Amino acid sequence: MTTEPQPKFDPKVFLARVGKGRSVGNYNAGQVVFSQGEPADAVFYIQKGKVKATVVSEQGKEAVVAMLGRNEFFGEGCLAGQVKRISTVEVITPAIISRLEKAAILRVMQEEPAFSELFIAHLLTRAVRVEADLVDQLFNSSEKRLARLLLLLANFGKDEQPEPMIAKISQETLAQMIGTTRSRVSFFMNKFRKLGFISYNGGIEVHSSLLNAVLHDQPHIEP
Repeated sequence: MTTEPQPKFDPKVFLARVGKGRSVGNYNAGQVVFSQGEPADAVFYIQKGKVKATVVSEQGKEAVVAMLGRNEFFGEGCLAGQVKRISTVEVITPAIISRLEKAAILRVMQEEPAFSELFIAHLLTRAVRVEADLVDQLFNSSEKRLARLLLLLANFGKDEQPEPMIAKISQETLAQMIGTTRSRVSFFMNKFRKLGFISYNGGIEVHSSLLNAVLHDQPHIEP
């Protein structure tokens, strides 16, 4: 007896059936989803668009700690006892974002094993990403860090289809994310453009040649 293959679990379809404790918001670029220091009482799921998470120190220094896009969760710290938000999340492209109250998502995880598996996979992927970011900061040159960031923003290396055209992101933001100066980012972006790794067409278009350069450690990228 053959078993029929199970349809792929679609979180958007499932979340649409969640009742109490769920809401969907449409956001414009520049809108803040939540701010550092606010109560942590919900988890968010990006249906469309991109957001950035920033942290401000007591001395007023700001750092961009994450860029997140379609089919990704954020704000999950509330499930691990986080009482207040440790970052500010701002929309950088028009977005559709689902908000799940803490009690609602805990209920969903108990009642729907498929969703629970999806969410756990997300947490593991996020942990691996954070570890890779740390290794990147410790051992790679700022040029390689920039190349890796551009590839991640364009979804290269993910299960989804790459989206070569990425949102308009300032060089200052890119510099904050890789821990260097805006002038260095400008220098490397010009270098990448001259080498054909990226182009500008109403935004930054990332070409697969940049991925090949990183993977094969060509001399174009500093060791």
